[in-house]
Amino acid sequence: MRQFWIKADGWAPIEAAQLLSKSRLDWQVSLSRCLKLWIVDPDPNDDSGQLILAWALLGSLVEGTMKLFLAVYYTSYAADIEAIKKRGDLIDPDSLQLEQMRQYFKKSIWRKEDEEWDLWILKIQQRRNAVHAFKNRDIGNFDEFFTDVQRYRQFLHYINDRLPYPDDLYKPREF
Repeated sequence: MRQFWIKADGWAPIEAAQLLSKSRLDWQVSLSRCLKLWIVDPDPNDDSGQLILAWALLGSLVEGTMKLFLAVYYTSYAADIEAIKKRGDLIDPDSLQLEQMRQYFKKSIWRKEDEEWDLWILKIQQRRNAVHAFKNRDIGNFDEFFTDVQRYRQFLHYINDRLPYPDDLYKPREF
């Protein structure tokens, strides 16, 4: 996805191509490779810290994937009456917070059968926020985290299947 969307100028709307060209999709890829850090069992003395960091990473990946979707559909997002604004000015996708995007997707993107994504993103968001480690929060366990990493893979497919590609030749596939 990164290889294609980082160079969308020439066929994507100008505003979307400009936004995508300055995005750090390379960081998104690099962060996704870091998921393997939690394959090994954590030290029992720091398993909570490891789990909190794992959720923070997963939350960041979810947020980046949603930003990619909105950047690709930037002209539709900008024209939407529900688009997120501050003092009347449109907030570009690269500046949105996860909660803002979750609410926007709930209002404008998700279909009835997609409501499960909203609940899943809310769960990831709440567990990710444990990184603000002062207040007690439910952080689940590593089995739940691994299940949600697999769910994230499904989310990536869901988003990718809704992105416009000029033809199937350009559409990323999992090998």
